Amino acid sequence: MVSGETKQQILSAAEEVIYRKGMQESTISEIARRAGVTESVIYHHFKNKEDLLFSFIGIHMEEVLAKLEEQLEGIPEPTSRLSKMIWFHLRYNETHREYSRILLFECRSNRNFYLHDAYGLIRRYAEVMLSILRDGVERGVFRKDIDIRLVRDLILGGLDWETLGALAAPLPAHASADIQEIMDLVCMMIESRHFQAKMDMDKPTRIVVAAEKLFSERGYRQTSISEIARLGDVAEGTVYEYFKNKEDLLFSIPKIRFKEHIESLDEVFQIKTPLRKLRRFIRYHFYLYMAKPEFLKTFLLDIQLNPRFYETEALTFLQEYATYVDEIIEEGKKDGSINPSVNDRVFKNLFFGGFCHVALRWVILNEETKVDKMAEIRQLVDLLSGALSNRNQ
Repeated sequence: MVSGETKQQILSAAEEVIYRKGMQESTISEIARRAGVTESVIYHHFKNKEDLLFSFIGIHMEEVLAKLEEQLEGIPEPTSRLSKMIWFHLRYNETHREYSRILLFECRSNRNFYLHDAYGLIRRYAEVMLSILRDGVERGVFRKDIDIRLVRDLILGGLDWETLGALAAPLPAHASADIQEIMDLVCMMIESRHFQAKMDMDKPTRIVVAAEKLFSERGYRQTSISEIARLGDVAEGTVYEYFKNKEDLLFSIPKIRFKEHIESLDEVFQIKTPLRKLRRFIRYHFYLYMAKPEFLKTFLLDIQLNPRFYETEALTFLQEYATYVDEIIEEGKKDGSINPSVNDRVFKNLFFGGFCHVALRWVILNEETKVDKMAEIRQLVDLLSGALSNRNQ
């Protein structure tokens, strides 16, 4: 048997054994017997059992990437491409339950997986979604101001929690049935027509937001009014309708921000509106975990991606914590501020799963010092609350 065929035989045997017995109970000797080779032959091709596991997951990911390319072929419109990718993701996990179980519970929970070549294929998969979002922004279909990486993390994290819920269910569950409700939330977050209608009502705010961003990135002196107008999507003359000059615009920033702070003080101790409650809850959730980095790392890898967690009493505490989101959403549906068609469970998957995906990038993938976490949290709050907002009110 030639070397390439031998390696494939070993990978196939490993997949069969590990799917049947799990990573911990599987042994190299059993895999060798199943493959019809000696243990030394396995070690000639793979460093250890972990390398073998990651490698056959990598083979699957190559298949996933090829199938995804087929699914997206001939679909030029970004929203349709995004919807197709989300459906494909959920459907593939449903029809390959053992693969998704091993990927989430055995690989994604292992810090070493993030250093293996197989994880590079996961990143390529995530890049496909990123490219769809980027194309949508460039075509004007999606909002210009969104951080597409954050949106991608929210979506992929939500899909993770959809899959985890399906895997933990006592009976086979079909997460792909949620596709329309997932897309409804995603479109509310990112489609430009919703955002533009809101933004056109308040051009001064658009100008201030653009100025604030450019001043922070390039400095006040290096920023021109024309650049601010371009980023704010207004004519340069429109800026002068609201502000005397660049200096007046500069000092309008603290005026507006401090006014917001003063108004928010009214609800520090008694938040009155559901959407404000939700925004406060999202910020609180992020800050709570940021203050406990040791617990955060443990939760991301050793708890949420451990199948036994879903059989413990600890799960009921997470579920009780999550009911606060249900209560806020139901209150918002009653007063009309939250879209009555929102599926509470799907939104919670998007929120909590998205949080885990973003936090994983921060603390596990060594990006903690490279990103402005506060800025990302602010946009996440806007995206998630925007997904629920009743635009018809």
